[in-house]
Amino acid sequence: MGNWINHAIDWLLETTKLEGFYLLLLTIPLAIIQGFFGFFPFSTLILLQVSALGLVNGLITSWLIGIIASIVVYYCCRYLFADWFNRKMSKNAARYEKWQKYFMNYGVWSIIFLRTIPIMPNNVITFMASISSIKSSAYVVSSLVGNLSHIWLFGIISSSIVLPNTDIRMFVGSYVAFCLAVVILFMIEQQRRRRQNRTPGSSL
Repeated sequence: MGNWINHAIDWLLETTKLEGFYLLLLTIPLAIIQGFFGFFPFSTLILLQVSALGLVNGLITSWLIGIIASIVVYYCCRYLFADWFNRKMSKNAARYEKWQKYFMNYGVWSIIFLRTIPIMPNNVITFMASISSIKSSAYVVSSLVGNLSHIWLFGIISSSIVLPNTDIRMFVGSYVAFCLAVVILFMIEQQRRRRQNRTPGSSL
């Protein structure tokens, strides 16, 4: 299946002759398709963008198409196809019960974590968020940060293969600083919630 998808993408590139930033005309629809069906890993599109546009531009455009895809899929699942999708996901409720609890307890932080560490497909994260109690605005923010973290990390890991002569020390250092900032914000938020829970009459 993976080889077939790669050949299909190569065929689309050869047929459309898209180059540079015009490549977004192809990768944005592919990202949305990936967001719904997960036929191929999102990393395929990241590698395509980086190879065509260079490390920095490739990562930035990959971040943008990741955000677009996650938001489009989220709103479609939450509003346009809500009834059908809820029935579909209810069949797999037990499989994702643990993660749904994390969504309830940690909200946007669980989405940021899951998007950063590829332990669950991106489309499943979006599906779960669409049937959770997380607000739409909070989901958008978590997708901005989570996709940025995921693509940043992937770019660091894959750059030695795709662009072996690129100096990535600045990328590594800035990513470490970014992660520290996110962890600090998470700890502050959790401390604030604990204080609210200990305060009599406070709203949960």
